[in-house]
Amino acid sequence: MFISMTKTLVQIYEVQNPAEAEALIALGVDHMGSVLLSLDSWKVETIRETVQTIQQAGGKSGLIPIFGDAQTVFQALDYYRPDFVHFCEAIPIFPGNQTKPTREFDAFITLQVQFKKRFPQIKIMRSISVPKPGAARENNVLNNILSFTKLLAPFSDYFLIDTIIGDQGAKHDQPVAGYVGITGEVCDWKMAGEIIKQSPIPVILAGGISNENVFDAIIKLRPAGVDSCTKTNAVDEDGQPIRFQKDLKKVKRMVEEARRADAALAQSLKK
Repeated sequence: MFISMTKTLVQIYEVQNPAEAEALIALGVDHMGSVLLSLDSWKVETIRETVQTIQQAGGKSGLIPIFGDAQTVFQALDYYRPDFVHFCEAIPIFPGNQTKPTREFDAFITLQVQFKKRFPQIKIMRSISVPKPGAARENNVLNNILSFTKLLAPFSDYFLIDTIIGDQGAKHDQPVAGYVGITGEVCDWKMAGEIIKQSPIPVILAGGISNENVFDAIIKLRPAGVDSCTKTNAVDEDGQPIRFQKDLKKVKRMVEEARRADAALAQSLKK
């Protein structure tokens, strides 16, 4: 079991420009992640400047490549040189979809092994799919998740728990097909807590984390970090999240609530 540090890491996605990165650093955000959306247009000078801005300010920068071509991923990491790379392909966790993706899961591990050999200085964050509360055959699903984490842990530096949605977690049901994340939905915290307890590496909790629930998440689950994207985005006139645009007031409040939880935990340890 990994024992989380006194200070809970606060991680914010999707940060795509230096000005926003500077504002988030000033608010006390520890990790910031950017997204590479295109296999064909993966070189984005603004994102490289964002990575450099974060690092120069003492934060940690991460990249999510939304494409699976290993060679292009390696080229992108040579170009950006982030602190960590985040692989967030949806992992099959439901009992009915275990056999077909075995080869695909082996490919995840192979990629991470190759990556570690080529970029030993860059850490790997691997998303772990967890359903919303009330999933059918809950114990079987949790056992499947734990078996995957056991296999992935030796080749990962962090796990990130995120919410998988839809009919049995089908890839096409996710907001970005084939990848887990940006649902704005809270995952099953009971399952998440068990993963955090059993994981030998740090676990960051994502999935609908906001300034309204981050205090309870830290107090109840004690993850190494908390992650927010959708719930700290700005919203449009209809109240819908705007991708790649943060609401700094929401982020500020989330950081404050995370630090309040840290202080409460520290106080409880003194008793």
